[in-house]
Amino acid sequence: MDYYSFRTNILLEKLFIIVLIFQNQNLMNKTLLLIVFVFLSGHFLVAQTTEAEESLREVVEEVPDGWQTGGLFAVGFNQVSLTNWAAGGQGSISGSGLVNLFANYRKESLVWNSSLDLGYGLIKQGDADLIKADDKVDLFSKVGMNASKDWYYSGLVNFKTQMTSGYDYPNTDDEISKFLAPGYLLAALGMDYQPGRSFSLFLAPLTAKITIVNDQRLADMGAFGVDPGEKSRSEFGGYIRAIYKRDISENIAFQTKADFFSNYLNNPQEVDVNWETLLLMKVGRYLTVSFATHLIYDADILFDTNDDGVGDSSKVQLKQLLGVGLSYSF
Repeated sequence: MDYYSFRTNILLEKLFIIVLIFQNQNLMNKTLLLIVFVFLSGHFLVAQTTEAEESLREVVEEVPDGWQTGGLFAVGFNQVSLTNWAAGGQGSISGSGLVNLFANYRKESLVWNSSLDLGYGLIKQGDADLIKADDKVDLFSKVGMNASKDWYYSGLVNFKTQMTSGYDYPNTDDEISKFLAPGYLLAALGMDYQPGRSFSLFLAPLTAKITIVNDQRLADMGAFGVDPGEKSRSEFGGYIRAIYKRDISENIAFQTKADFFSNYLNNPQEVDVNWETLLLMKVGRYLTVSFATHLIYDADILFDTNDDGVGDSSKVQLKQLLGVGLSYSF
């Protein structure tokens, strides 16, 4: 087992432990969110390496100048049909799609990384209408100038939203989300640590975050943390973004990215967390098995736990996707 396979196995174990912790909501407190980041990033920043490991890293992680572009398209389908089935059950059909595009540029002291992630999924069970199972738009761009060997003065812009309306099913009369409701725009200035193409750690003490709710009914409800009646909310604080991606083997690829934001002006101890992982396993040339998770914690997003129509409690949000389908990467 080479150096990166060993380190990747340790990382996967740590990610699994963290997911278990978050699934038990009673264990989570405000300080735990910071501990999660230290636990994850410490794997890369604290552990000492031998001279042999450093030599291997230099060979594997050498990044050439110029443009590096590519992407991934994947679609998956699942269908169940039942006729006179004595054991009972309902037929179902589902489909999902994933698009990941990236364009990276490096020239002497300049580094520019951009990516676009799109995801969408639908499911129909029995005689019910089609409902949405996944919906994501994530546009990211970061530019940096070299400050030392692996450190860069950097600026970052990130925009997130969804494509279509969402509902609290089975109620399909009132939208609880839609395009630009919410939308999140984040701009940050700081330092970026990039020892190679596989890992990046961005530390930004100067960060502006804008939450957009471009729907008057949702805005009047104060959805997604905006003041009732207002369609946007501005925050100023500190931001950390960690990205790790690796080809574990010729047919297995892993990627994880985590964002942490603290609002200096209001409850800075309440750290917003957005953490995504994606594991892709190719079977043959085009057949792919994918497993993805998406964890969110935002104290400004309140859930109605008393069934009185009023949001009163923040919760950890966790989405898990497992699919088999066709993919094409370039």
